[in-house]
Amino acid sequence: MSLKKRKQPNPVDASMPISQALVTRYFQLIVSRQFAEAERELERVKQKMQKTDWNRGYFRALYGMYLSRKSSADDYAFFSKLDLSDKVALHAYRKEFLDQMGNGLHADFDRGYFSAWADCMRILTRMDIPSPQNSKTSGAEKIETLRSDKSQATMGNFLQESQEK
Repeated sequence: MSLKKRKQPNPVDASMPISQALVTRYFQLIVSRQFAEAERELERVKQKMQKTDWNRGYFRALYGMYLSRKSSADDYAFFSKLDLSDKVALHAYRKEFLDQMGNGLHADFDRGYFSAWADCMRILTRMDIPSPQNSKTSGAEKIETLRSDKSQATMGNFLQESQEK
């Protein structure tokens, strides 16, 4: 009887029968902040998953991404700090998540969790997401127009008036 080392099956292939198209659509929806539709996609993903530790970790990561993106008020959440237009950083994050996924010291739940994040980074790198700088300037203008005391000059108003002259 020989003791051959058995090749470990790829957890993505073995325990995740859901289509990548479903997951890709889900990531596109949460990035575009279409939360009602994203929640429906997440439910479809859940229904197609088998009950394994790896899949539970994968699903928990997807659900956490949804919650983080929806609230966007948590400054400590990874997703809220992520610059979705920085392809180099997204590739680096994906590599780190793949390294963690392949680490045999992690349990199946953890490897599924990191696999979901690696998939997310892969899909984000393929999406054309504009830089967040444009949205920040429009937000600042809204804040300035909401000030109740119009006789008091704000720094934003002062700078805007000086540039116009």
